[in-house]
Amino acid sequence: MTLRFKLRPSSPGRAGPNLLPVFLAASLLLAGCRSPQLGQELIGVQVIADDSTQQVQVQAGSTAGQALEAAGVQVSNLDKSDPPVYTVLGDGDQVRLTRVREEFTTEEVTIPFEQQIARNESLPVGETRLVQPGVSGLQELTYRILYEDEQEVSRSVVKSVTLQAAVPEIVMVGAQSAYAPLVIPGKLAYLAGGNAWLMEGTTANRRPLVTTGDLDGRIFSVSPDGKWLLFSRKSSKAPDVEINTLWAVSLSRENASPFNLGIKNVVHSAVWTPSSANVAYTTVEPRATAPGWQANNDVYKVVIGNGWAGTPQRIVEANSGGIYGWWGLELQYSPEGILSYARADEIGLVDQQSGELKPMLEITPLQTHSDWAWVPGLAWGADSQTLYVVTHAPPPSLVNAEESPFFDLTAASTANKAVVDIARQTGMFAYPSASVLRSSGEEKAYQVAFLQAIFPEQSETSRYRVIVMDRDGSNQRIIFPPSDAPGLEPQTPVWAPQPLEGQIRDFLALAYQGNLWLVDSGSGAAFQVTGDGLITRVDWK
Repeated sequence: MTLRFKLRPSSPGRAGPNLLPVFLAASLLLAGCRSPQLGQELIGVQVIADDSTQQVQVQAGSTAGQALEAAGVQVSNLDKSDPPVYTVLGDGDQVRLTRVREEFTTEEVTIPFEQQIARNESLPVGETRLVQPGVSGLQELTYRILYEDEQEVSRSVVKSVTLQAAVPEIVMVGAQSAYAPLVIPGKLAYLAGGNAWLMEGTTANRRPLVTTGDLDGRIFSVSPDGKWLLFSRKSSKAPDVEINTLWAVSLSRENASPFNLGIKNVVHSAVWTPSSANVAYTTVEPRATAPGWQANNDVYKVVIGNGWAGTPQRIVEANSGGIYGWWGLELQYSPEGILSYARADEIGLVDQQSGELKPMLEITPLQTHSDWAWVPGLAWGADSQTLYVVTHAPPPSLVNAEESPFFDLTAASTANKAVVDIARQTGMFAYPSASVLRSSGEEKAYQVAFLQAIFPEQSETSRYRVIVMDRDGSNQRIIFPPSDAPGLEPQTPVWAPQPLEGQIRDFLALAYQGNLWLVDSGSGAAFQVTGDGLITRVDWK
């Protein structure tokens, strides 16, 4: 309601009317137009907290939190109210508060060690040998304990720290060998179950070299004179801090202790020079992201003595490494000591005096669409004049050259610079390998072995068969495994250092289905040597 008043001014010389009664009447009328005021209603609420019960009165529409406040009860962030503090209460309702607190405590617990059984055909059946005693680990656990009204209601682990890793117990158990022993030349080393073993004289004469169970198989190489085994071991540190370490052990002395070369993070290559106890190697830097490293693409050389290693000499400075250089490069020595390299986009020679990389052949890199890069397999011929390399062949249709599924085996001459494809569609993991020089009439010749993918267009996942040919690519023949048997996993075939006794042809050593096999390169006759199914790497010098 709106009231309007209009006051007329009084005429000159005439007294104005008395306006007080009018204002009083208007005030009474306005007061009658206001909304009526309700009285403040109170409700009774029962509050139960801290082992006591209180009756409090609060205004209608109050919440449980306001009722607790009215009762003088302090509420922490963890405390639980029933009903919740935001609930609007009615007359006669009850609010119960449960006190909640948390407590953190730590304790050390023992990590039991596991037992690993390694079958060994060089031990009598039933005989056991403790290779590595087990050591329990130690772990620190931090618990979060919740109490409700001083009663424990939950206990959960919020942090776990390994103070000492458990060391597995390794027990070697003798197993009967069902395979007739073969006479072998030189020294044949193999990696089985993370341990290094040596055969010498015959395949029945076997002895352990390193039984720590932690060889990672990245580096596993016998020196050309048969005196040393070079190998890598998994690091005990986190992988993004240190990947592995490089070690050596004497093959000339029984029960020789392996020694650390003080070199770490070698994942691609560590190769012996052919005429001395020198090793050339390349390093990487560990990374937390895939593939686990960033390659330095450097080259170092170190001399190895009886239980010691010299100071590494840098031959090639760290560099970007070309296309996909983050993966790294591979190194190979020729029998005459020429050092070659292979990387994702080229092969070439390393000038060991100036440290320069001298490209020989450009390679079309493979786009893997993954966190790994393909590096072409590379091997020197026994005459040090030819490099056998797996090349990335062009696709037959309008496909990006870097995504071609085809690969060939190519021979590149260092003498006349000729480049010839000698085997087509071998697969990306053909891994060529040349035998030692053999007399053939008035000249010396050698053979080349390589792997042939069973499914060349899917060579990344395909299994392979071994093909042997003459050095010019002629006389190619599949020797192992038979066509009706499963193929073998990608690997580099290892030639015998000289012909086996009583044999005309050279033999190859291969890891097939976890066992060591010796295969006659001429007849294809194959002999299984072990049966424990644990072998992953082989070398023979």
